[in-house]
Amino acid sequence: MMRVYEEITPNNNVMKFICDETLTQGGIEFDKNSTASESPLAQVLLTVPFIQKIFITANFVAIEKIDAIEWSDVVEDLKEIINDHLEENAVLAPMKKAPISIYAEMTPNPAAMKFVSNTMLAPEIIEIKSRDKAAGVPLAVAIYKEYPFVEEVFIVDNYVSLTKNETEDWSLWAMDVRSFITHYLQAGGIVFDEFYEFTTEAPEHVVVKPQEEFSSVEQQIKSILDEYVQPAVANDGGNIELIEFDEETRTARMLLQGACSGCPSSTATLKNGIEGILKEMMPNVVDNVEAVNG
Repeated sequence: MMRVYEEITPNNNVMKFICDETLTQGGIEFDKNSTASESPLAQVLLTVPFIQKIFITANFVAIEKIDAIEWSDVVEDLKEIINDHLEENAVLAPMKKAPISIYAEMTPNPAAMKFVSNTMLAPEIIEIKSRDKAAGVPLAVAIYKEYPFVEEVFIVDNYVSLTKNETEDWSLWAMDVRSFITHYLQAGGIVFDEFYEFTTEAPEHVVVKPQEEFSSVEQQIKSILDEYVQPAVANDGGNIELIEFDEETRTARMLLQGACSGCPSSTATLKNGIEGILKEMMPNVVDNVEAVNG
């Protein structure tokens, strides 16, 4: 079965060969002077006289040829070579597994603790508000099973943020949870299932407007949040999303997630920080900020 298809590019000498799976998170370029030890596929392709450069990234292989060759004469053969290596899991050489390490980090929310990994855990936000909604996220299922006092699990990028109930204290459990997550990941435990659907979970009475429906003002607010607010919020183990902007009341409504949800200092952060930034950067447009806990 062919798992590769070609895609033209603005450069007539460069063709992209799209694969049906992610090949690498980064990008690797090879030319005639490369040993290509990182890629059995590149080693084979570089022996072809008309190929000048190869670039492997995301889910595609980009090949640059010389002027004298037409793509129509060689594209099927190249697809076959790439497909064979894809079937044999030989596009890139196996990488040695780096040891996984986790460290625990306090957050402004006394109920929430952040556990930071040296590896990527999730490309988008996973927010689980209760154990009965953990299906599709094996890491969350394991945490809920091991630690009954954990109420919420928030996973994104390279960290897990856990919110507990009032029956236990993080000072007694942080290192134990850290060790559990470390061993789970080192044993090859799955963070989320292959077909897990990433969605923003909001309270039933709150409808988060899709970004493609944002007005120009909402897009501007979103850009300011992403550049000036989100890094600090993520550092505290949480996330903040724009729900909507009410032009009549000049009010921006925000959804607080992760460690930010229910945090006693969140209101002060919103009023003294985010509201002030928006007022300064969008004068006579935004007057108020309101928060909704996720």
